[in-house]
Amino acid sequence: MILAIESSCDDSSISITKIDTLELVFHKKISQELEHSFYGGVVPELAARLHIEALPKILEECKDYLKNLKAVAVTNAPGLSVTLTEGVAMAKAISIALNIPLIAVNHLKGHIYSLFIEKEAIFPITVLLVSGGHTQIIEANSLTNMNILAKTLDDSFGESFDKVSKMLNLGYPGGPIVEKYSKKGDYNRFDFPIPLSQSPRIEFSYSGLKNAVRLKVEELERTNLDEQDISDICASFQKTAVDHILQKLKKLFKQKTIKDFAIVGGASANLYLRQELENLCSIYNTTLHLSELKYCSDNAAMIGRVAVEQYKENDFISLEDLDIKTRLKDY
Repeated sequence: MILAIESSCDDSSISITKIDTLELVFHKKISQELEHSFYGGVVPELAARLHIEALPKILEECKDYLKNLKAVAVTNAPGLSVTLTEGVAMAKAISIALNIPLIAVNHLKGHIYSLFIEKEAIFPITVLLVSGGHTQIIEANSLTNMNILAKTLDDSFGESFDKVSKMLNLGYPGGPIVEKYSKKGDYNRFDFPIPLSQSPRIEFSYSGLKNAVRLKVEELERTNLDEQDISDICASFQKTAVDHILQKLKKLFKQKTIKDFAIVGGASANLYLRQELENLCSIYNTTLHLSELKYCSDNAAMIGRVAVEQYKENDFISLEDLDIKTRLKDY
């Protein structure tokens, strides 16, 4: 079995995966959303302190499996430096104590493998990764052959939801809150501009849309911003944010035949996005693959799933070489 640790941001998580069968025999995650909601976003130093408390508690529940471990895996990039450090420190301690090898896992590659938890991987597959920190299209051909086809020029899809929620004083995390209000709103009331609609390039941008929403909020606040206004803003924003993705994906689908397509990342839990992409894929006879909702956000199960493949490839790292990287340029 492989024990995997995830601490790249504000979720403390540990999993244990069987190498031969891919069975997920243990998985637990402790979220910090409540603690960070007071600040309207993740506070790195607070997140690190909460990891120090949570990770040992979860590890205590794993003690019956320790004798069966063949390796320990940990997210080492990308993420917040102070939170990645906590997971890496624990992984090194376990490696030394049990005399087992270390596996360093790319967090973004973990999101791709969230599609394959307890099942065999499917390659090649084109993946849309949407999260609080990333909006990318990745051409994934294998564990070691993944290429970025497109990415955001500024804000990410998930980050824009957080910012809109903050503008409206709705709370954190913004994704599920904005989606909830959208269900009660009029998607067509506000005609927000679709970013880069005239650009032939396949790339993303959310700063302009975010600013358009801010101006509308300020305009309505000068009169009387009521509950229905808030719902209509959320609905109109969500529709425009998703339409931006759809426009760019249509360009991609016209350029190349894609048999298998997937969406992953925390923001891929948005049901409106899922439905619209399902409709788009049906038009192009493309099979849409989705992670289970419980595996969309950061979790150790996906890290463990990548680690199994790295273990089979003898892709280990020494104690001295295992360090953290806050950003990655590629896969």
